Amino acid sequence: MTNNHINYIEFKGRDLVAIKSFYTRAFDWVFTDYGPDYIAFSGSGLDGGFEKSATDPINGVLVVLYHEDLMVAKERVIGAKGIITQDIFSFPGGHRFHFTDPSGNELALWSDK
Repeated sequence: MTNNHINYIEFKGRDLVAIKSFYTRAFDWVFTDYGPDYIAFSGSGLDGGFEKSATDPINGVLVVLYHEDLMVAKERVIGAKGIITQDIFSFPGGHRFHFTDPSGNELALWSDK
């Protein structure tokens, strides 16, 4: 993995069973379940996941960058006038935080460290 490169994408979805069925049948993607509210996929060229949402997606996708040191990355985001929308938290596989850029696009940075 390389610092500051897009490493993962996340989509929102109302019906994860239907989503998993569609992408498996249409594109042969492989899924891993992480409870009732999250499924990860591989085999698409870029790994990602779907998070269950009670509402229809507005933006639809969360681009996730990788950085081995989240504190360094967070300080760089803040220094560049990004806004932290969700502070560092843990999840299966590592830690991450969310931020918005000057146009309001939300992205995330994660680390397995």
